[in-house]
Amino acid sequence: MAAPRGHALVYRVLAECPITKARACELTLPHGPVKTPVFMPVGTQGTMKGITADQLRDLGCEICLGNTYHLGMRPGPEVMKKVNGLHGFMNWDRNLLTLLFPVKCNMATWCTGRPPPPHPPPEISIRWLDRCLAANKHPEKQNLFAIIQGGLDAQLRKKCLEEMTKRNVPGFAIGGLSGGEEKDHFWKMVTLSTDHLPRDKPRYLMGVGYATDLVVCVALGCDMFDCVFPTRTARFGSALVPWGSLQIKSKQFAKDFQPIDKDCKCPTCQRYTRAYIHALFKSDTAGMHHITVHNIAYQLNLMRSVRESILKGHFPQFIQDFMKIMYGTKDKYPKWAVDALETVNITLN
Repeated sequence: MAAPRGHALVYRVLAECPITKARACELTLPHGPVKTPVFMPVGTQGTMKGITADQLRDLGCEICLGNTYHLGMRPGPEVMKKVNGLHGFMNWDRNLLTLLFPVKCNMATWCTGRPPPPHPPPEISIRWLDRCLAANKHPEKQNLFAIIQGGLDAQLRKKCLEEMTKRNVPGFAIGGLSGGEEKDHFWKMVTLSTDHLPRDKPRYLMGVGYATDLVVCVALGCDMFDCVFPTRTARFGSALVPWGSLQIKSKQFAKDFQPIDKDCKCPTCQRYTRAYIHALFKSDTAGMHHITVHNIAYQLNLMRSVRESILKGHFPQFIQDFMKIMYGTKDKYPKWAVDALETVNITLN
């Protein structure tokens, strides 16, 4: 499909799962294509903690995040202007996802006055969207996603969906569902949102990054995800693997000469052992770096596998295999995941 008028995004649905709401798509953006479903690593101030831009590129990352608020505080907008924006600042030639704040003084008011509510009322979100649309001076190279709010209130979320889908935006984000909500409420709000969002535009579920959450929410119809989880958990010595995680700091790995995951092709698993990384953790930040590289590779590869299974028509079987490997036996499957998947015609074996 062609880009909507004034938008710098072309969105194509390449395959849809006939059983679930999952789809494999491609975004064509000014800095290259993005294949979805996709996990987007999060950088706070122009960098992913523990990994370089070159390493992200080598891992095949097509898009990552920058936190506009933190960048606005330090190093600030004047520095950004001098280096031609965040791309130049972090030496990243691929796509970026950030947030747009239309009026700087309003952001200061929110920060120094009464704190904003954790889940803004729909009226505030809708007004904010309209101001962002008016403030976006470069729609030919910047794509503005509307953020669907409403917290765990179905009526508020429906109101937000009804109004925001009337706006001519190139994509939609689902917000307000990464604050530790009960999973049973979480997945129902995700489903409500995807049920009412247009089929021909990308859907970005904000702040979600646990492996099970990613797989289930792809089945519920989401395309894009981000979370600090893989980098943050690496700094505590936790390495992500298909069956959960390994606490590499634990003494049980002191003489373990296997890679973190023998099936992983990332630089860490190809070059270093669990024992080596365990030893580094006591005195050298390189240990955190090696796990970070692995964890980002794990997330990116998981989403590539999900995408491939959708393209080949095997996504329901992928889900069955993923859950067995991750949890072992059915009695250990999270009930929320079982319930959510049943709504998209997946009964776990």
